Amino acid sequence: QVQLAESGGGLVRPGGSLTLSCVVSGIDLRMYGMAWYRQAPGKQREWVAETLPRGTTDYAGSVKGRFRIFRDDAENTVYLAMNRLTPEDTAVYYCNRPQVAGTWTWGQGTQVTVSA
Repeated sequence: QVQLAESGGGLVRPGGSLTLSCVVSGIDLRMYGMAWYRQAPGKQREWVAETLPRGTTDYAGSVKGRFRIFRDDAENTVYLAMNRLTPEDTAVYYCNRPQVAGTWTWGQGTQVTVSA
C-alpha cells in the first residue's frame, strides 16, 4: 500500500521561500512520475508541478519560474522548492502521481500560508 507523507509547510512572508518534502513509502519511486498539487480554501485541488522518472519536469503557469520540483529516488522523496511566494500560493499542498496515471490515496498534505 502506497503512503504519502508531506511536510515542510508553514507560515512565510510574501517573497519568502519554503521547500516541501514528500516521502513515498510502499513503492520504488524510480519507476514513477510524481506531482505536487495544492488546494486553496474554497477552491478545487489544482496541479502544480510534476517530475517524470527520467527527470523531465513541468509546471503550472502560475508557478513556473518560482517553483522547482526535484526528487531523490534513493530516499523515495520528492521535493518542491518554492520561491517568491505570494498570498495566492496559500494552500494545502499534496503530492501524488500525475492524474493521468491514476492517483493513490491522498495524504494529509502540508499547509503553506503566505502572509505578512
